Amino acid sequence: MLSRESVNSASSGFWMKSIGHLVVLSSLFCLISGYSERDRVNDLMSRYPLIDGHNDLALQLRILHNNRLSQVDLYNISKVSTDITRLQAGHVQAQMFAVYVLCRAQDKDAVRLTLEQIDVIRRMCTEYQDFELVTSAEELRNSEMRHKIACLISIEGGHSIDSSLPALRMFYQLGVRSMTLTHSCNTPWAESSSKLYNVFQRQNNSLTHFGKAVVEEMNRLGMIVDLSHTAWDTASAALKHSKAPVIFSHSSSFSVCSHGRNVPDWLLLDLKKNRGLIMVNIHNNFVSCSNKANISHVADHFDHIKKVIGAESIGIGGDFEGAVGFPQGLEDVSKYPALIQELLLRNWTENELADVLRKNFLRVFEEVERVRDQLTMNRPSEFQIALEEVQNPCRLVLRPPSPRGSSHQSPSSGAQHEPKVMLILAIVLLLSSLLMFE
Repeated sequence: MLSRESVNSASSGFWMKSIGHLVVLSSLFCLISGYSERDRVNDLMSRYPLIDGHNDLALQLRILHNNRLSQVDLYNISKVSTDITRLQAGHVQAQMFAVYVLCRAQDKDAVRLTLEQIDVIRRMCTEYQDFELVTSAEELRNSEMRHKIACLISIEGGHSIDSSLPALRMFYQLGVRSMTLTHSCNTPWAESSSKLYNVFQRQNNSLTHFGKAVVEEMNRLGMIVDLSHTAWDTASAALKHSKAPVIFSHSSSFSVCSHGRNVPDWLLLDLKKNRGLIMVNIHNNFVSCSNKANISHVADHFDHIKKVIGAESIGIGGDFEGAVGFPQGLEDVSKYPALIQELLLRNWTENELADVLRKNFLRVFEEVERVRDQLTMNRPSEFQIALEEVQNPCRLVLRPPSPRGSSHQSPSSGAQHEPKVMLILAIVLLLSSLLMFE
């Protein structure tokens, strides 16, 4: 009589052989039919084209061409990783274009520079027929049916609004549908993950009362709250305070690569409760913690995040044009199919990849709009940040000028005029003495 161990061993061997036969038969079928893994990827991405959460092409247009679109052919741009031809080759159907201005512009001309970057994105997405500027989830869906590349505008860094809710609202009117609360510098109301700039240091690195007002107003407008670049405590506070799902538009897993820009598991679990989305960044330093990386390094982040919070919480935010150094095989936006092929080889299902490619982002966008619709009775917030919190010498305190000859002068103004009066008297006395001697 056979023992139970023998039966189990024989059964296990049988199934292993069966699986092996299925793999061989599948490979033979692919060879016979001519249907390769690459064909499978192209078919999948044709049905579910990618929504990419972050691209800094507008920044490069300023750096390389001073925003002069007349000097550029967006179908073929040198010195960058993004153009229309390569977006189409990579099955990128929607691109979140970042409006980024340097942190050094904070307290200076950040708002003007932000307006100029919004202008260049709006221009390129309306002057080229293969692009289409979209401002809603419905328009995003419709653009796919029209075979357009949808352009979404995102502000990268809360310093762009100069701590002003009216400025935030005006940016929304111009088509902005997402904003990161910080970039590599703190704002007066939120903390950055970076320690590059020693500005607006506080005892805790969470959100201030004004920071919470920013999140609330973004919820009311229907603008996606983006937590990439924020300190972990700021991200945690925003996740707890937001009524709508939030995103990390271009961040990776801290457990796989311990870079401060990446997201730890405990924060991923908070993100899952929020029904939000982490769109994996593929920059070398964020995926391998070194200057070199490959597709396998990137796929490791997808695998880990899926294990922690599931495929329904994952997207892709490449960060092309905003960073230097991308993995071998993922050097530009045309190479996204190689990443999807790697995930298929790692036994990701087509349904999971459809979620990652676009369905997850569409869900988040629609839920953000649903929260907006629930808040339609709320009036625009009039919360103002205290001047001592902003510490901005460029902010003018509006006061009417004193009329000439007014007797209602402050003591300080009289004191300012006193030296001039004494000087005039001294000159008069000197001239008088000179005349007496003549």
